Amino acid sequence: MPTGVALRDAREQLFDAAERILLRAGPSALTSRAVTTEAGCAKGVLHRHFTDFDAFLAELVRDRIARIEGRASALRSAAGTGSVAGNLAAALTDLFGSVAVAIVALITFRDDLRARLRRAGPGGGVPVLTEATAMVASYLTAERELGRIAADAEVDTLAPTLIGAGHLLFADRTSPRPEAGAVRKVVASVLAGALRDGPVTNRT
Repeated sequence: MPTGVALRDAREQLFDAAERILLRAGPSALTSRAVTTEAGCAKGVLHRHFTDFDAFLAELVRDRIARIEGRASALRSAAGTGSVAGNLAAALTDLFGSVAVAIVALITFRDDLRARLRRAGPGGGVPVLTEATAMVASYLTAERELGRIAADAEVDTLAPTLIGAGHLLFADRTSPRPEAGAVRKVVASVLAGALRDGPVTNRT
């Protein structure tokens, strides 16, 4: 049996290979044979660690969701610093400029994977986008408490709108990456009327 370290290394090797395929050729190209070939390992390695290919893909998605949760903590910690639009534009670029868009496409492409993730998760919404929306909502709530967005701002409406707009900006993997100014413009447009930007002088 592999050691714990060897198991983690094998999983990451396979996850990284799957990401490269997704980014290069999209979800239709993602098969167990393609993953093991890309990873440079024997075909049996994937099935030694995962019960089937959908189980592998589900773990890949959960692993990437955990990374979003790490980003959420960092974004919320930025509340009260910089500008609200700037912080959100950077967060959306970090999120969708990575493999997240390809992961969303994968979930949409594979019905069985989507059903498996929903059974194991909190239910409702598209995995990854749901967690990303929660990340933005948490940040907006923190900024509202600090007075940098309007007290009556509808966070539960603004957050999914920002995620949807960000996803559309980055969705076409064959197009050039959106420029920072374009992302910030979209964020500012969504938040128009809600922004009360300015320095927070007394953070506790």
